Amino acid sequence: MSVRRLAEDQFQPAAFAFNDENAVWADKTIQKYPVGRQQSAVIPLLMRAQEQDGWVTRAAIEKIANMLDMAYIRVLEVATFYTQFQLGPVGTRAHIQVCGTTPCMLRGSEGLMSVCKSKIHHHPFERNAEGTLSWEEVECLGACVNAPMVMIGKDTYEDLTPERLSEIIDTFDAGNGASITPGPQIDRHFSSPEGGPTSLTSEDPKAKKSSAKKVETEAATAKVDAAPVPPSEAARPKSTDAETNAALKTPVTAPKAAAKNAKAVEEQPGVAAPVPATAKPSLEDKNRPAGIEKPATPDDLKLISGVGPKIEGTLHELGIFTFAQVAGWKKAEREWVDGYLNFKGRIDRDDWVKQAKALAKGGEAEYIKVFGKKPR
Repeated sequence: MSVRRLAEDQFQPAAFAFNDENAVWADKTIQKYPVGRQQSAVIPLLMRAQEQDGWVTRAAIEKIANMLDMAYIRVLEVATFYTQFQLGPVGTRAHIQVCGTTPCMLRGSEGLMSVCKSKIHHHPFERNAEGTLSWEEVECLGACVNAPMVMIGKDTYEDLTPERLSEIIDTFDAGNGASITPGPQIDRHFSSPEGGPTSLTSEDPKAKKSSAKKVETEAATAKVDAAPVPPSEAARPKSTDAETNAALKTPVTAPKAAAKNAKAVEEQPGVAAPVPATAKPSLEDKNRPAGIEKPATPDDLKLISGVGPKIEGTLHELGIFTFAQVAGWKKAEREWVDGYLNFKGRIDRDDWVKQAKALAKGGEAEYIKVFGKKPR
């Protein structure tokens, strides 16, 4: 493991303090741990300090040590052990972490590093002339199937070519990094095959062939089963028949017993009868929330806990694009969406409306104020 030390004194600020928003968050985070175990909050607090200032300073380490009643050296040990912590100044707009582990190396990560050297600085951890960009080589970033890749902030950018990384760096340097969609940068959905699924689809020739063969086999089996059986063989079951013939396993009285048991369950107090699956509510239902035309900049509905990319896509299909729309849902509308998504009450359990109201009112800052944590 490489030697990791704090930045030179000339880069170190005289003091550190969490801003008002982060100070509230830090206090709530420390309170999550039992009395006497507050030191467990050291990593979250170091990460929040890094997110606030861009890197972990000596002053931040000392401040967090005082907050958690820890010796300075203990917090320094944590900061220098985990490579997720930057111990010196990095680019103010982007710090590019290029994966150099074997899968990425085999897929061209050296070319990505060459781009960083030419566009940022020849040496890692050195900033460009404007101080906006920096880079480093790191170990596995966990998306080997989409190699090569880089990480910027908390997002990964995968399936890269030198040309695409060059465009991404220019975009971040211009201050427009948020406009780039993280994940694969080619025609691939997450880790699916490039161009889409190639097997187990309705148009897959192999699947059709397998299906046809299955039908043929079942037909042949039906013919054999229908063939007349000599009386001498029919009257004497073989010892192995019970292993393959369900009829020999189940007593003749099974249907009657099953009916009796079902009736007993139905009449037994406190035992609910099976509930048939409910159909999706109609799109023409009066309780369907009103949709709108897609705005130029839709809200990121994934910030609502319980909403992932797939659910966000479904909400967009329904014309739901903003936090304000979700915040205004009445009970009947929530029930309609809950039924349409087959969520079984999850919308109210996760309190989408309260989350959306906070996000619509003041974004992440208001969300943190209300819930004591950052939105997902």
